[in-house]
Amino acid sequence: MPAHDRTPSLPRRWWWGFVPFIALSVIHVGARFAGAADIADPTKLTLMPLLAVGAVWAFRGAGPRTGRSLAVPAVLLLAALLFSWFGDGAATLFPFAPELPVMLASFGIAHICYIWLMTRHIADRPFPRWALVFPLWWIAMLVALWPALGSLAPAVAAYGIVLAGTAATAARCGKAVASGGLLFLASDTILSFRIFMPEAMPDWTSGMVMLTYCAGQGLLVAGIALHRTSPRTAEGKQAGLAARPARPLAS
Repeated sequence: MPAHDRTPSLPRRWWWGFVPFIALSVIHVGARFAGAADIADPTKLTLMPLLAVGAVWAFRGAGPRTGRSLAVPAVLLLAALLFSWFGDGAATLFPFAPELPVMLASFGIAHICYIWLMTRHIADRPFPRWALVFPLWWIAMLVALWPALGSLAPAVAAYGIVLAGTAATAARCGKAVASGGLLFLASDTILSFRIFMPEAMPDWTSGMVMLTYCAGQGLLVAGIALHRTSPRTAEGKQAGLAARPARPLAS
């Protein structure tokens, strides 16, 4: 059975670190749907730090267990969450700067970290054919939003490339990570229309932005951590390398 089709076996306590993130996500998303800004606004700033706690919990002690160095993947994952947090709190953390450009820059860097991490350390299969939908999505979004983008058009176009890049690269990394990439893409798609075409978006889409965002980030992080910390995926990769036929020496 291919390594990426195996279900990793991990102790139940591996998941405990994600419980605070899940709990606050439920509270935050519920507050968004209810229009309770006094709860939604402060809880938003707790989401990525709590997800980072879950990632650290998942990675702890995994190096000796799997026989793989986790330093670079862990740093890239935490960097992605840090810049995602900057994007979440752009107005609060950077009150002296325009909110939307800070959001685009912060999340853009987060996506670059995700792409680098997945390409170098997680991806274990080629791009699936259905990933061709992502460049088509990018073109369709620009066509739909271009009249409303104004001076932000180049920045939004560039951000769309790295957002689609994360989703496409995630498609090479297993079901959990691929689902996370798709949900992140869905979240930013809804958010884009809320920002640039607000008259077309009902109030409940605010909750949908955060529901898909929390689920997307959670699946990305849990899927990446699961891949890197599971002994089975480590053994599967080693077995796959061992099974490759040796190249004949050049005469």
